[in-house]
Amino acid sequence: MIDPPSQSPPSDLTEEELERLVTVFKALAHPARLKIVHGLAASRSCTCGDIVRALPLAQSTVSEHLRILKSAGLVRGEIEGPRANYCLDADMIACLGTRVAALFGTLSTCPVSPRETALRGPEPKDF
Repeated sequence: MIDPPSQSPPSDLTEEELERLVTVFKALAHPARLKIVHGLAASRSCTCGDIVRALPLAQSTVSEHLRILKSAGLVRGEIEGPRANYCLDADMIACLGTRVAALFGTLSTCPVSPRETALRGPEPKDF
């Protein structure tokens, strides 16, 4: 069994920022919400109806997913006439990228055994 480290690993993330990341990760943990984020990333903005037409989900379900994404700060909704237009919050997305990089920059990885290396196959090149 591995003993926990005597001190926290160095990180630029405060406890509050870590809790914020948890909220965002929970919001992104549902496949439908990831599809919504992906769709919003591909367009400037869209309405709930646009999302309903793109996904096999009821309007009320899409509305609930949008509410969760808005609550996490990932999506903004602006009322324009009789409907709301939704888009990704660019500042939050940029901040998320920075915070995730800071988080994973502090993590240590386990050494990989030769068997695991063989099972993984060739190393990925770049994203």
